[in-house]
Amino acid sequence: MIDTQPIHVFAPDLSAAKDPAAGYFAAVRLEDFSAESVAATTVYSRKDFYKISLITGNTSYYYQGTAYRLDGKESALVFTNREVPYRWEVHEGVCSGYACMFTEDFLPLHTHLRPADWAVFKGSAQSVFKLQEQDKTLFTDLFQKMLREQASTYAHKYDLLFLYVLECIHGALKLQPEPEYRSSTAAARLTNTFKTLLAGQFPLAYPHQQVNLRTPQQFAEKLAVHTNSLNRALKDATGKTTTQLINERLMLEARALLVHSNWSISQISNSLGFEEPTHFARAFRAYSGQAPSSLR
Repeated sequence: MIDTQPIHVFAPDLSAAKDPAAGYFAAVRLEDFSAESVAATTVYSRKDFYKISLITGNTSYYYQGTAYRLDGKESALVFTNREVPYRWEVHEGVCSGYACMFTEDFLPLHTHLRPADWAVFKGSAQSVFKLQEQDKTLFTDLFQKMLREQASTYAHKYDLLFLYVLECIHGALKLQPEPEYRSSTAAARLTNTFKTLLAGQFPLAYPHQQVNLRTPQQFAEKLAVHTNSLNRALKDATGKTTTQLINERLMLEARALLVHSNWSISQISNSLGFEEPTHFARAFRAYSGQAPSSLR
């Protein structure tokens, strides 16, 4: 089994990184941070800033129900907003690269757009970009420019840093494939909408949160279709029933919380919508072959 550990959150003191006319901005090298020098936060915590990260290493990134795996030589450019929880895991060695972070009020003085107006920060569009070597070089150069400018005494350096952020955003948008305009069937659209609803409930960030949609009937009502129609569409598209897809996602979240959080088994059970911890334990054992307490 691969040994994993959460990436520590690199959060430098932003008090000395404020644009006199706007919000906060900071660029960092990931190599400057270590487990000993940076305090870890909970892996599901929301952050107070928007972040663009260029990461190379043997790691996994989890965001909105999707896992993105990098081997030791692969690099990815990742955009995270301040609303949707996410987490990283390092499987081996250390990660290298760069990150820049800024508060919401850093951009609006320079543009009428808000950070969330860009597709990469919306949480519903592509926000993770695996990079070819030439793309990695381009973004590495861009982050190095940010670091040099951040250290300069130029009076208008934050205006220039804003332009580098824009260049990074537009560079990522150019990596997105051209949209394919294909006709899709009603069943395909229903399947995609179901997947979006299911994924949008995770990850859970706090023990008091609860999954709102967890039965086929609840999803069918939300989608305004009959339960049988939903089940038939999902079965044709995925080979699995509505119940199987819901249960698999609940158990994936259960496993992540058991391994990476300090929530009690009772809290996890309640957040996932089980009436009793014993019901949760039975379902988890049927899915994984082991009791929740054994995994922990």
